[in-house]
Amino acid sequence: MSQQHTIVIGAGIVGAATALWLKRAGHEVTLIDKGEPGMGASYGNGCILASCAMVPVTTPGLIPKGPKYLLDPKFPLFMRWGYTPRLLPWLVKYLSHANDSDTRRIAKSLTHIVGDSVEQHQALTAGTPAAKWVQESDYNFAYKDRAAFQADSYVWELRREAGFVPEIIEGAAVQEHEPILGSNTTLLAINKNHGFILNPAHYVKDLVKLLVEMGGRFIQAEVKNFDLSGGRISGVETDQGRFACDQAVISAGIWSKPLMAKLGLKVPLEAERGYHIVFKSPNIRPRYPMMVAAGKFVATPMDQGLRCAGVVEFGGLDETPSKAPLALLRRTIAETFPQMQAAEEEEWLGFRPAPSDSLPLIGEVGQTGVYTAFGHHHIGLTGGAKTGRMVAGLITGQPMNLDMRPFEPDRFA
Repeated sequence: MSQQHTIVIGAGIVGAATALWLKRAGHEVTLIDKGEPGMGASYGNGCILASCAMVPVTTPGLIPKGPKYLLDPKFPLFMRWGYTPRLLPWLVKYLSHANDSDTRRIAKSLTHIVGDSVEQHQALTAGTPAAKWVQESDYNFAYKDRAAFQADSYVWELRREAGFVPEIIEGAAVQEHEPILGSNTTLLAINKNHGFILNPAHYVKDLVKLLVEMGGRFIQAEVKNFDLSGGRISGVETDQGRFACDQAVISAGIWSKPLMAKLGLKVPLEAERGYHIVFKSPNIRPRYPMMVAAGKFVATPMDQGLRCAGVVEFGGLDETPSKAPLALLRRTIAETFPQMQAAEEEEWLGFRPAPSDSLPLIGEVGQTGVYTAFGHHHIGLTGGAKTGRMVAGLITGQPMNLDMRPFEPDRFA
């Protein structure tokens, strides 16, 4: 039997992990991306391997709170109002899941993707140069006070059910534990057994470099279409020509939506515009990555400095940053870390792929030989290594022992 050839489309963390696991299983692998490896959403995330991040945004009570959030200039949710008519069909579907039953169902499924994230990234990189980017650490949630923490009790209960029970410290012990925090933070919820990536872009680049060293290929090209003339994939059409294959994997983040349309599937996937600011050579850093609850941003001590990532904006794929989200992020950072100063700053805008039901699309499209691995919303880096392993297992006939039905790529058909 000839060696199987799989084309993986999208060289972010999910695509790179998928390609590596397939190569290790003996497949011929070609990784294709229109840009450089690791320079999309994988570049600008919060760097955290957030194993406890299985609870979706669409929790009970979101519907009545949503308009208030949008109109509150101090809340990190923004809308480009001219985009609203295009967003509305997706938004209606998205908000329909803001109930207890759906939230619990989604959280249970996402736990399979993120719950063992550190171990999955360690398995992906074991014995390779890429292992140096994977760091074990605590993951702390910073709150103004106990009342603010208790306001999140529903989310913490779901995390506890998944096995994540935080250690709580309050008062002056907070600043002793994390000296970067100002006095307006009086409670920390400390989560053990988490981790972070020192530099996500370099991490993905090293994974792709490893793939090439193992005999795989990386080709910079834009995928235009699929050859499904015989009912199954036999080739991928790109602006650099046609590439024959036995299977293909779509792992191109938000850019997966038009590729799915080529297969006749309309996926309710929206771009959630995410921002970060990197403070280079800061005078003080947090000891561990943290989520600042009041500002809904994460702060991670990475190799470039202190990265503060967060803020949600809906407004499509326009690459022009909005001023208001970055201004709010700066104000919240200054209030949370009043003593922090930096020699230089770097701003970034990227696009998170957000499915209307908060679950990634993982699996085979019918019996076409085309597989999907995208739609991870806020958990792309966290769940990237596990997703790649799952998809590689499906292709090589070694599936993981878990229910894949919640992730079926044609569930919206």
